[in-house]
Amino acid sequence: MKVALFGAGTMGRGIAQVFAAKGHTVLMYASSPASAQRHKDTLGKSLAKRVEKGKMAQEAMDALMANVLIPQTHEEAADADLVIECVKEEMATKKELLNELDGFCKPETVFASNTSSISMTSLAAATARPEKVVGLHFFSPVPVMGLVEIVYGLRTSQETIDIVTTVGQHMGKRTILAKDKPGFIVNRM
Repeated sequence: MKVALFGAGTMGRGIAQVFAAKGHTVLMYASSPASAQRHKDTLGKSLAKRVEKGKMAQEAMDALMANVLIPQTHEEAADADLVIECVKEEMATKKELLNELDGFCKPETVFASNTSSISMTSLAAATARPEKVVGLHFFSPVPVMGLVEIVYGLRTSQETIDIVTTVGQHMGKRTILAKDKPGFIVNRM
């Protein structure tokens, strides 16, 4: 699976780590390729500490890091199977990104948001594929926390829910299905 990850902060790096550790190609985007490279370097330093402590093999770290790529343009995400956005928690920013990606990503690409509270139905309205828009709300630190909320909007298809449920479980996460309500499940509680 090829994953395009937009937003390489704490959550983005953690999501990249989990996918790359499972052998998936991850395109890591930040505000610029140089910024994305700095985030990848931060991930490498974190993993190197795990290797030093004997909690990870050097070969596993090398394989994981090789799976994280730094693209130069958004268009390199055109053939991604899954897009995950982790950009700042602003509706306009998220909608603008999804609208742009909708213009060139393949029709079967699933768009997921790691938002902790923004409506999936509203985000999906920025695309011509609302049935392919879903929430994948990971918790921090992503490599450690075992839960992921799958948030469906008004028009999210069952096929999309099934795809991301399988993906979440493959990542070793416990998945829970949440309606598109403020705070979803965990933050509401």
